[in-house]
Amino acid sequence: MSTQTPLIGKDIAVTGARIAGVVSCVPKRIVTNDEFAATFEPEALASALKMIGVETRRHTDASTTTSDLCITAGQHLLQKLVWDPASIDAVIFVSQTPDHVLPATACVIQHALKLSQAGIAFDVNLGCSGYVYALWLGMTMIQSGAAKRVLLAVGDTVSKIVDPKDRATALLFGDAGTITALEASSTEGPSHFVLGSDGAGAQSLIVPDGGFKPAPVKTDAAGQVVDQSHLYMDGGEIFNFTLRTIPALVARLMAISNTSVEQQDYFLFHQANLFMLNHLVKKVKIPKERAPVNIQEYGNTSSASIPLLMTSRLREPLLTSTLKLSLFGFGVGYSWGGAALSVGPLTCVETIEQ
Repeated sequence: MSTQTPLIGKDIAVTGARIAGVVSCVPKRIVTNDEFAATFEPEALASALKMIGVETRRHTDASTTTSDLCITAGQHLLQKLVWDPASIDAVIFVSQTPDHVLPATACVIQHALKLSQAGIAFDVNLGCSGYVYALWLGMTMIQSGAAKRVLLAVGDTVSKIVDPKDRATALLFGDAGTITALEASSTEGPSHFVLGSDGAGAQSLIVPDGGFKPAPVKTDAAGQVVDQSHLYMDGGEIFNFTLRTIPALVARLMAISNTSVEQQDYFLFHQANLFMLNHLVKKVKIPKERAPVNIQEYGNTSSASIPLLMTSRLREPLLTSTLKLSLFGFGVGYSWGGAALSVGPLTCVETIEQ
């Protein structure tokens, strides 16, 4: 495991693209902490919940996938924007819970939303940093002239891969799918990005089995073979990685965007856990009111957490104002990304249920 301070990442500026609207779709099923009382010892449960800060989370049923949530969000957003589906040049699906190993889930979304067959559709396998990477990728496509309108389908249904008996993951994660509409804009100023990764931390947040690389056989204290098809998380290592990387990432993003913490309207951090978020905000010296959180209500929704923050906590100001936002995604990979950009006023900012 790498213990040195990582390089902060690649600095990139993108022009000529803007966010037009964002819709988040969450499952109707609300899972309260009471539902875990029969599984975990009371003191251990209380201790874990105090650390992560989750009070409720949304879980899909067995038949609903991440793409289903994204498709519902996409249909709603296209209707609100009054965009002809044929005018969409690309759809990018960013998730670590796709429908299938193959084909690409983006192709499924393209067909369901009746987008142009002349358009681009592909998947990106990223989790916690995925939304920042998606914005960079979609905006870069627009800047290059390859597309004028791009849909970012970003989300995860991590509840499907957690071990229900593992406190580290079962209590923490919720499900959500989002769609963000990007379009070309001749008046839009630069959006600044810092992107990086450190694969030395890959084993700290991983589903060991289920891919094409066989997982080494592990046994428990009783000699029983351990099921490695569930998500494994080393919370201590993730916490250490975050504290090594994200304060420096914030400083770097402020520097390359020629701004300061005081000049930003809001800082939107991936909703990893409440203790970590409070620690980050204090360390970077951000006023709490400018670092909204929703992990209490939705849990850690992986790649969907930042757009879900936008639709659940910043809906009104994004509908009426232009906000200077700084976005920070970090975690599985290890992978991280920061973005400083102006957003709004938007035509549509909504959280809906399926």
